[in-house]
Amino acid sequence: MESEQKSILSCISRRSLMLAVPLALAACATTDLPTLPPTGAYRLGPGDEIRVAVFGQKQLSARYRIAADGHIAIPLLKPIAATGLTPDALAQRIATRLTQAGLLAHPAVAVEIRRYRPFYILGEVRRPGAYPFQPGMTVLTAASIAGGFTDRAAEQRFLVIRSRNGEPHRFSARADSAIAPGDVIKVRERHF
Repeated sequence: MESEQKSILSCISRRSLMLAVPLALAACATTDLPTLPPTGAYRLGPGDEIRVAVFGQKQLSARYRIAADGHIAIPLLKPIAATGLTPDALAQRIATRLTQAGLLAHPAVAVEIRRYRPFYILGEVRRPGAYPFQPGMTVLTAASIAGGFTDRAAEQRFLVIRSRNGEPHRFSARADSAIAPGDVIKVRERHF
């Protein structure tokens, strides 16, 4: 009888261990990462579509898409680096370049975002892929746009990869964490 009890306890211990290890690994997968920081001031990046308005100069006002190399090409000016700048900082850079080129003495320039670059979502959502970004989005709204969570989704903690200064960084996020254009959201599979 005693050996039978030991055998049962041994079996229970092995099963507990087999369940505990994946759960511990899953918890470590996001808890050892830094928390997703607030989005802060919007920084332009490749894929954003902007409108540049040079007041009083219709021929210089137009829509532009920031190229993969991070530049925009405005007629009569050399390519202008836009990645990492706020829209106001880019407007100032364009105004400076117009003055330096001798085209306008005191240009008044405005830059507005017409279309944000997409965010990406993968893992345990019904329709993983790239989707248009809208200001104010959270991980939960991103998952909703992607058709909602699958039955296997871990709906508490998420992995978000965000580019900072051209380098990808991994963060732990919650459902109510704000996302930014270009973010890659990974919805993990639950382990129970």
